[in-house]
Amino acid sequence: MITLGLYIGIVLAMPWVLYQIWQFVAPGLYKHERRGVAAFIIPSMFLFLCGIAFGYFVVLPTMLKFLIAFTLSGPVKPLISINEYFDLILIVLVGLGVIFELPVVIFILSLFGIVTPRWLLKNFRYAMLVITVLAAIATPTPDATTMLIFMAAMVLLYMVGVIVSYFVVRRKRARALASGEEH
Repeated sequence: MITLGLYIGIVLAMPWVLYQIWQFVAPGLYKHERRGVAAFIIPSMFLFLCGIAFGYFVVLPTMLKFLIAFTLSGPVKPLISINEYFDLILIVLVGLGVIFELPVVIFILSLFGIVTPRWLLKNFRYAMLVITVLAAIATPTPDATTMLIFMAAMVLLYMVGVIVSYFVVRRKRARALASGEEH
């Protein structure tokens, strides 16, 4: 139960800690840099919370249903402690929160010119391989349904990342054209 209290304390304190970090860093930034950081932080927090919600409302019920059905089919009785249960839930929820940051990672890579939407689509089959391996590793249960749910979410996030990359590249090209015409 101490672990649960620690997790709740971290969740409740995190907004205040992040605000204090922002108050320390913000005076050293230019106005356009502050706007850029705010435009980056808000979608990141939103996607992280969406990942947690997806895990809580979609993945956990499916996963727990499988585990309960698995234990009911034989003479084995589940002997899981409350700490192990909370650890499992924490791993699933935080893992999905991090996975849902994929569009933000693609945004950053596109911003620096490392990836383009064409490159992302051209290499989709390799991305599918990586997504499949990550889903197999991240899925805490051996059932295919949970793995497919993880994979579907990751493929959808990859496609959202491709769309985000398209808009980033398009905006960069428009700025380059505009600055080229001015000189």
